[in-house]
Order: sequence, then C-alpha cells, then structure tokens
Amino acid sequence: MRYIETTSGQWEVVIGLEVHAQIISKSKLFSNASTRFGVNPNENVTFLDAALPGTLPAINSFCIDQAIKTGLGLNGTVNLISYFDRKNYFYADLPHGYQITQFYHPLISGGYIETETEDGVKRININHIHIEQDAGKSIHDQSPAKSFIDLNRAGVALIEIVTEPDMRSAEDAANFLRALRSILRYLRTCDGNMDEGSMRADVNVSVHRPETEYGTRAEVKNINSIRFIVAAINFEVNRQVELLESGRKVIQETRLFDSATGKTKSMRYKEDAHDYRYFQEPDLPPLILDPVRIEALRETIPELPSEKTRRLQRDYGLPRDDAVLIACEEEVADFFEKALASVEFNKALAKILSNWITVELFALLNKYSKTIAVSRISPKDMGELVSLIKTDVISGKIAKDVLALMWTEQKSPSAIVKEMGWTQITSVETIRNSLKEVLEDHADKVTEYKSGKEKLFGFFIGQAMKKTMGKANPQVLNDVLRELLSE
Repeated sequence: MRYIETTSGQWEVVIGLEVHAQIISKSKLFSNASTRFGVNPNENVTFLDAALPGTLPAINSFCIDQAIKTGLGLNGTVNLISYFDRKNYFYADLPHGYQITQFYHPLISGGYIETETEDGVKRININHIHIEQDAGKSIHDQSPAKSFIDLNRAGVALIEIVTEPDMRSAEDAANFLRALRSILRYLRTCDGNMDEGSMRADVNVSVHRPETEYGTRAEVKNINSIRFIVAAINFEVNRQVELLESGRKVIQETRLFDSATGKTKSMRYKEDAHDYRYFQEPDLPPLILDPVRIEALRETIPELPSEKTRRLQRDYGLPRDDAVLIACEEEVADFFEKALASVEFNKALAKILSNWITVELFALLNKYSKTIAVSRISPKDMGELVSLIKTDVISGKIAKDVLALMWTEQKSPSAIVKEMGWTQITSVETIRNSLKEVLEDHADKVTEYKSGKEKLFGFFIGQAMKKTMGKANPQVLNDVLRELLSE
C-alpha cells in the first residue's frame, strides 16, 4: 500500500536501509584474529583489536574479494580506486575511538535488488556498498552495577549495503531483506544468521504528505530480526503521523527498538546526518584494484535466486510462487533438482515434488529443528516417494505416513510400503465390492442420501476407506460410489 489514510488525509511512508552483513572469513579485516562465533569473551582479540599502541592495520585480501563478489551479485559497479576513512566517536566497545570504514570513496557504487509485490516486480536501488570493521559488544545485563566489554567482534569485516529511500512500507523492507539474505547466502559472502548478529539493519523512516517534500527521518539502529524491523517501522510510522497531525515536529534522531514493548525510544539527537568527523585513514593506502581480478571474481558468481526462479519455471513448469520458494535457499533448490534427477521426469511430477518438499518435508524439518542440508531423508528417496504417489502405488494420505517412517527409520519408501502392505488399491472391481458392502450395511443412509441428504456421500467414502484400511484410490473410489448411488 503506497499511502496511509487517516482522517486528515494521506501520508506517504519513505524507508531506506543500511544493512550490515558480516563477511564470511576466517580472520578479521585488519588482523589475523579468528572470527569464530560462540567462543569465550575476548578470546578472538589481538593487540590491534584491543588498540594497543604501535599496532597497525593490514588489509585482509580475502575480505576485499568477498565484498567485490557481493557488489557484483547485487548489480553494482566496482570502483577501481577506493579509500578507507576514520569514523570518530567514543564508546567503550570501540577501543581505538574510531571505526575504519569507507565514507567518501566506497568500494561499490550503485546496484539494485528486484522483489515481488502484489503490484508486480519492485526494484529497490542501492546507493553504495562499503566495507568496514565492526565494533565490540557492551554487555549490561550481567551485573546491576557493572557493564562488560567483549571485543571478539571488534575488527570483524562488515559489508554495509546502503539503499536509496525506495521502500514505501514495512512489507517492502521485509521483502528486500529476505531477497538480500538469500543472495548473500548464494554468494557465500555472509551466512545471514540474524540471530547471531551476522546481519542487522539500521532503518531510516519518514512520512510526508504526497504533494510535499520528504519529511524528517528518524533512524532506528541495529535491529537483527526481520520481524522486529517490520514492527519498528510500523511503530515509527504511527508515531510520526501522530506527531505531525497534532501540530508537532519530527526531529532527526537516532532511536532504539525495544523488542519487549514493540516500541522505539530516543537514543540521541542528531544535528547533522554525518557528525563523526570523518577523515581519510592515514595508516592504510588507497585500495587499487586490477580489472583482471574483478573479472576473475565475476566468473565465480553462481546462478542467483532470481535467475534460478526463472529457470525452474521454464525447465520444470513450476508456478512462480513455487519456484520462488524453492529458489530462495540454495540447499532447497539443490535438493529439489537432485530428487527430480533421480526419477523419470515430467512436469506434473515436478509440481507434486515441489509441494511435498515445501509443505510436508519442511514441516518435518521444523519439527526436528533441522535444515534441509542435514535432512534424514535423501533427495533420491524423496523423488521415489513422489513417484510412488504419481503412479498411484500409494495415496497421498498414506504417503504422509511413509514420509514419517522414512525420517525415523531411514528406509526407502518402497521398502516401507512393502513392509507395511500399504500398496494402493486401484482395481475398480475390488473397490466396487467394498462399496457394495458399505451400502448394504447402511441401507437406511442410502435412502436418506437419495431423499436429498447429499452430505452423506462423505460418510460412505469414510466407511469405504475404513474397510480398505485407507488403501483405496480416492479418485476411483469417488467415481464408483457415484455410479452405484445413481443406480
């Protein structure tokens, strides 16, 4: 929805994001300290990370390559010359008193992501992408009188993706972040684990009347959940509209989101958009890139989600919604294609397989808190199960029971069907005889059905399923029952 309607008229929401994505690398941006997550506090810290005198930064070349791949994957332009700058501010978890970043001359210019909306494809433009080091972490909840500092994150390499203010709703922002996370995971430049802080966002929100210039924005800092980002945007929009409609002003400020209350609260007032006294980093030379290096990295870019979506539609005949869901995670797409390759292909089978992966298998994975990469069911067995359904060897209802046993017993679907005697009954004559017995046993119900109680049709189906232990082919069962009841 482009505009918000209130009793006083329309408001347009304007949203821009600054997404911080932690680069996948074994060591930090300017030191050889490990980036391993979950270790003891202050275990991954060198003299440089702790800002001891006499230490100097040295650029991690692999982190630069990861940032270049990200820029290429997001349709940006890699600048052959870029610079590092110092962003000066004081906080206890920033030992140097400044953060090394790129402000004036970033590594990547431009770029975009296209997302799906109810109105079609929406392009969200990217202003630039730069590389910078992360700060440490302040811990305030372990003592009533003290705060603690953990520098394990200090110096970890981040990619910051700064969008244009192209989003007009919380849904737009959520769609962008889901698409961005998927692309970064395909590129293997960031794992996207928001609960571990590997990806988080600063959200800039403003509102204005459609016929006027953009309003004053508020920046909500450091949110590490798409659900919380949506909640923060919606709260901010309502807060700002209420302020303006009551004759007050929105001030430019930095705010924090409280996940417990679902509200934002003021953190500090910002007089200027950039109040950090930036200047070029004196301890690092300009970052000068060889075009050959950039092209070599371009060759490593895999098929990305949008391309894969189009191919799944074209090659397998999947509906767009199914293709988007399958292509969103590379592991899911790989599982799907391996499963399909293990059986004789046809487009009807591809659609059934897509449904069984995204509904039934996903439900099992959620139940056991597993990802598809460590599924107890192999792509080959999943393909075999769907093939048994498609060839009417088993019904969809029985297939659910087979799938559950495939997970717990790790046997092939054919072996389970044989052991349990679950092969579907497709013989018209056998089903007809079972139905005749049901109708004879419930002659009074047949009379009621013929007098107009057509809902009893489901009753007869249920009784026949009980008699055949759920093995009757549903379509044949329906057709034969209609024939018998019409006699």
